Amino acid sequence: MFLLTPPEIREMEIFTRMPVHFRRHTKSAWSEANRGGQITDSFLEGPVFDDAGNLFVCDIPWGRIFRIDQAGEWTLVAEYDGEPNGMKFIDPDTLLITDYKNGLMALKIATGQVTPFLERRNSERFRGVNDLIFDAIGNLYFTDQGQTGLHDPSGRLYRLRPDGRLDLLLSNVPSPNGVALSPDGKLLYLAVTRGNCVWRVPLLPDGSVAKVSQFFTSYGPSGPDGLAVDMQGRLLVANPGLGYVWVLNQRAEPVLVLRGPAGASTTNIAFGGLAGDALYCTDSTHGHILRVGMDVAGVPLSRAAATEG
Repeated sequence: MFLLTPPEIREMEIFTRMPVHFRRHTKSAWSEANRGGQITDSFLEGPVFDDAGNLFVCDIPWGRIFRIDQAGEWTLVAEYDGEPNGMKFIDPDTLLITDYKNGLMALKIATGQVTPFLERRNSERFRGVNDLIFDAIGNLYFTDQGQTGLHDPSGRLYRLRPDGRLDLLLSNVPSPNGVALSPDGKLLYLAVTRGNCVWRVPLLPDGSVAKVSQFFTSYGPSGPDGLAVDMQGRLLVANPGLGYVWVLNQRAEPVLVLRGPAGASTTNIAFGGLAGDALYCTDSTHGHILRVGMDVAGVPLSRAAATEG
């Protein structure tokens, strides 16, 4: 038997806290279903940066989108009847939102207007979409998680092509959550929260997937959530049940553990900063944004094909 070299442990610090006047100390329909009915004044996810270095996050139970500037000041951009979870930019002024309640929604940042983008598939509602990512040619990959888990492994992974075709790639996932792409775009990593693991999904030239495997296995009360990839091809895995972000090499060995403050729920992550080498993490249950400097920058995010060039 051999022992792996213990990973370095690095502490994440609080970058900013949601201001008190934005917190809502009451129950919501979302908290009744997902937080055991306890009062949840906010639940932050979906961090993504614009070209000016502003960080956007969503507040799931209250249908809100916030912009946080580089000084950590918060501005409410939109509030609507929805449960926004993941976000990526379609173009510099438009965010695409995976909304658990409504499907895919589009937000015009200048006006705060939120409109439907893709509400249904073949006239059937989604179970509850969760996270999303664009590849270099404009394909959109997104997860449809709903309330699936080991008791009901029927969560889905979709691909929406630039021409509007919607492909169902996987339909047997126990709680599909975060998604990330390898630097060459040939692999998709899929967080499987209730399976407490990350799947490795090869993307084949003909558009299909095959030989999907379990890449990483975690532990604890709540499994992998948000994912990111750095320029070395290392996979970063936010694990809210542990308050960690794992940094994994190509053999899925933890080479670095980013640890939040005691009690942190580290749900989603995004690279930012001038050089793209600062990692920001939502601490959802406390309404905090955590930050830590990294030695390697993140892979730049792609956008919809219609906005390329």
